[in-house]
Amino acid sequence: MSLSIGFIGFGEAARAFHATLAAHDPSLRFCAHDILLGEPEMRAAMADRKVAAAETPAALGRADWIVSAVTADQSLAAVEAVAPHLAAGRSVIDINSVSPGRKRASAALVEASGARYLDMAVMAPVHPRGHRTPVLIAGPAAAALEPELKRLDFSFRVAGDAVGAATAIKMVRSLFVKGLEAVTVECLLAARESGCFDEVYGSLARDFPGLGWPGFAAYEFERTLRHGRRRAAEMRESAATVSELGLNGALAAEIAEVQERMGAAGAAGAPPPEADALSDGIAAVVEHRLARARAKAP
Repeated sequence: MSLSIGFIGFGEAARAFHATLAAHDPSLRFCAHDILLGEPEMRAAMADRKVAAAETPAALGRADWIVSAVTADQSLAAVEAVAPHLAAGRSVIDINSVSPGRKRASAALVEASGARYLDMAVMAPVHPRGHRTPVLIAGPAAAALEPELKRLDFSFRVAGDAVGAATAIKMVRSLFVKGLEAVTVECLLAARESGCFDEVYGSLARDFPGLGWPGFAAYEFERTLRHGRRRAAEMRESAATVSELGLNGALAAEIAEVQERMGAAGAAGAPPPEADALSDGIAAVVEHRLARARAKAP
């Protein structure tokens, strides 16, 4: 019988994985559960893709693989919901961007049921490659799942034998990647609001030409405005990762705040700046950010 794959969480990552997996192997069977299942748009997204709606997390326990693709703050709750319904031989593949400690706690719940748990870290945007996006895997289940991952054409590398080894790499690397986004947008927002945009931008473009200005700046704004809230949750897990090491997680926590504010501005309608009109586009973002700050002021 063909492999059945259940998704817990059917957002961007799950949909991207499903699209390329279904194209690669039409015999695969899919189901999904999402906390937004009560909304018509979510049911339509599943129906349009011929993904069976699992009405409860318990229904996912019958799938051979359960791919957990929820928001970072819900990753443990998702595993807690499905773990009691797992049987021996089932596998939970956790692609969430969370701390090693969170993944170890999730693994303990899954393994207590006799099922397998795979720590998987997605190391690049899921579009356009879907499940072929480069990933790291770790944990005792890696060896058992490698043959099927290869058959399905996953692009993976084993990061270690212990759960947490893959996500540690993702979380520490994210401190730089998401931090660079936060530094870029906050610097240019402050430059525009203080009236020294041309001077600051010109200096950065001259001193760091390899970044590819102005496209680089426009891209950093686009990513934070569109995905800031999800990135904020990820950076809070990065902060937990750093703190678990006995180091200072405060920087990651502040990056999370910047990402959260940019995501809120994007949700409120702030348009991403265009590379050929960067200053004017950033001015519009400043107005959204300041308006939200004024609205929250006592």
